[in-house]
Amino acid sequence: MAFAATAYHRRPRRKAVVITNSLSVELGRLAAMKPAELRSRWREVYRKVAPDIGPDLLRRGIAYRLQERGQGSLTSSKRRDIERQIKRLGSDGGGVIAPSLKPGTRLVRSWHGKMHQVLVLDDGFEFDGRRYASLTQIAGDITGTHWSGPRFFGLVTRQRRRAVGP
Repeated sequence: MAFAATAYHRRPRRKAVVITNSLSVELGRLAAMKPAELRSRWREVYRKVAPDIGPDLLRRGIAYRLQERGQGSLTSSKRRDIERQIKRLGSDGGGVIAPSLKPGTRLVRSWHGKMHQVLVLDDGFEFDGRRYASLTQIAGDITGTHWSGPRFFGLVTRQRRRAVGP
């Protein structure tokens, strides 16, 4: 009984990430498979009909599942992080998540041949000796027109707009 109690309190050792020969061979085979073969392999691996996606995504999905079986899946904390990011993307309307800026970070942007520097503060930004609440205000002062501050300083990229057919 004492043995079981001590074994219970041991920390599990982390598994080394090793791709076995058989897994390596299986992943190599995926590259040569035709779409019909990939859909059949998907059914074997996932035990359901393959979604209507291209062969590249089918290969990636099958490879992920095979590696997951061999090496283990994501930890629950990583899954929660991913779900949290997905929710944030959905609430932005599909935009790119802006990185959080740490105080002391210096943002630099050249505009019409002049270099502009912004210092990130705990409660805003400093530009040309003045404090600002947002990067958008600074971008407006620099350009004279309305700009997205994070976009002006290269923190996010413009969303690709989908063409809407008639």
